[in-house]
Amino acid sequence: MSEAPARPSWRDTLVHIADWRVLRIGLLGFSSGLPLLLVFGTLSFWLAEAGIDRSTIGFVSWVALAYAIKVLWSPLVDRLPLPLLHGLLGRRRSWLLFSQLCVAGGLLGMGLTDPALDLSRMVGLALLVAIASATQDIAVDAYRIEIAEPRLQGVMAGFYTTGYRLAMFSGSAGALVIAAFVDTDEATYQQAPWMAAYASMAALMLVGILTTLFSPEPVVADPLADDPGLEQGSLWQRAGHWLWDAVVLPFVDFVKRFGWLALLVLALIASYRISDIVMGVIANVFYKDMGFTKDEVALVAKSFGVFMTILGGLLGGVAVYRFGVMRMLLTGAVLAAATNLMFVWLASVGHDFWLLVLAVGMDNLSAGVAASAFIAYLSGLTNVSYSATQYALFSSLMLLLPKFIGGFSGVMVDSIGYQSFFTLTALMGVPVLLLILAAWRYTHVEVPVRD
Repeated sequence: MSEAPARPSWRDTLVHIADWRVLRIGLLGFSSGLPLLLVFGTLSFWLAEAGIDRSTIGFVSWVALAYAIKVLWSPLVDRLPLPLLHGLLGRRRSWLLFSQLCVAGGLLGMGLTDPALDLSRMVGLALLVAIASATQDIAVDAYRIEIAEPRLQGVMAGFYTTGYRLAMFSGSAGALVIAAFVDTDEATYQQAPWMAAYASMAALMLVGILTTLFSPEPVVADPLADDPGLEQGSLWQRAGHWLWDAVVLPFVDFVKRFGWLALLVLALIASYRISDIVMGVIANVFYKDMGFTKDEVALVAKSFGVFMTILGGLLGGVAVYRFGVMRMLLTGAVLAAATNLMFVWLASVGHDFWLLVLAVGMDNLSAGVAASAFIAYLSGLTNVSYSATQYALFSSLMLLLPKFIGGFSGVMVDSIGYQSFFTLTALMGVPVLLLILAAWRYTHVEVPVRD
């Protein structure tokens, strides 16, 4: 991916931060991040309080897999016009509003359901929220790609991450605070506190709904709008033509544009987050083994760490606009791998609160920088004619290899110990650096492709 020849001034960079498009993406990021923990961590807490056994709670957590398989229905978001809403709002905003209304309705329905009395209904509503939330993510990513050029995508990614993280904090700590405030007797289970919490979260979806209603539709031609193949032939012929255009062509387009270099790009996407994701799987267990208390972990990893991730995302977004995507993609990869060595130091020292603050702060700051650069890179790879489908493919691929390897992190720690494990996760980042340098040299995408 080549860089633009002219580097913008700091004044120009700061002016673009005030761009209304950036603010809109931050607000849509909040709407995207809000449902995640409400069907995962927060819901698990509620189910445990309602007396649901641990094994069942584990099975219920599978509803969150909707986020990992969203690529399967992303072609529908790209190509299927929604009745009535499409004519009123356009292709992207109609899917945004539809998914947001489904999330809000699903959260409200969850609040009105007592899992102790009707667990199956709760699971069904949680699955509805997860699918609608993943669909919203597809639509938001497509909307973001289509309204701004690649260099601005870094800034937008920073604001998106900020909104997303704030929403996750609201959906976890915020929901628990509301439930605790309403609960008059924590010694016995009551549905009312959770109803208040989930109804409040449903109301917060108004942030995304109002943003969608007051935002413009991207000006991007729909390649299927005037496609005669959709109007001619039998029903099966028209269906086959639609599937070819909506499902097959996005992948054909990607391979056609990059040729054999598509393998290089896909390898980079699949491995870019490997150092921090593999390390992150075992992080909480490591903190416990080092003797850190729940309060210390909550304060440093869950609060201070979130703030540093947000800060890193904002700094990374500004830096992408100022210095270019590939330069910051490389910088983020170096930082993400190198900061794992801080945990080697912490493992050798043991329980040291301020060293924990330093390690978590640096790790989360670098993760924020890397995430902003990576989102900008993926956005530049995407053809805006197939933005929803292609970006969903990239974002799904991003997690598969790191999550798979991360599943063996406990076995690796048992075999080689924490210090060697953290060193190994840092070394996993070295091939990533080589892939970035190769992609920088051989692949060239300066603006979103528009057919």
